[in-house]
Amino acid sequence: MRKYIVIAFLIVILDLITKQWIFNHLDFGSALVITPFLNIVHFQNTGAAFSFLSEASGWQRYFFIVISLVAIVIIIRLIRERLKQPLLCLALAFILGGAIGNLCDRSFYGFVIDFIYVHYEAYYWPAFNVADSFISIGVALILYDAFKNKKPLLS
Repeated sequence: MRKYIVIAFLIVILDLITKQWIFNHLDFGSALVITPFLNIVHFQNTGAAFSFLSEASGWQRYFFIVISLVAIVIIIRLIRERLKQPLLCLALAFILGGAIGNLCDRSFYGFVIDFIYVHYEAYYWPAFNVADSFISIGVALILYDAFKNKKPLLS
């Protein structure tokens, strides 16, 4: 169990360091062009994925904090119950680290700092961050594990 908590903790640290660097060194709304398809930006997302509920009046901050806390408890319980499934536990540790990283932002600032901006010509993927990346990788690993083992997560 300890190694999965350490992995999650390292993800949180990496996420917070990168977001703090963006917050301190890049003006809100500005961008650094890295490659023809990648920019580093400073966006502040008060909503959830793809800015869901970002235009709400402020209640969404507390709603997403509660949802994150519930998810964190469930993920820790799942890791504890599935220790004999290392790939699943690694995936859950990735999601746990990402959830805690975004929870820290939402709790401290009231928004999540997004800074990775991928695009092709005029087509832009919504900006995201390290926490979001690990959450996405974790979900992909859970799906891979479920198909590989033909076993549902919550069975």
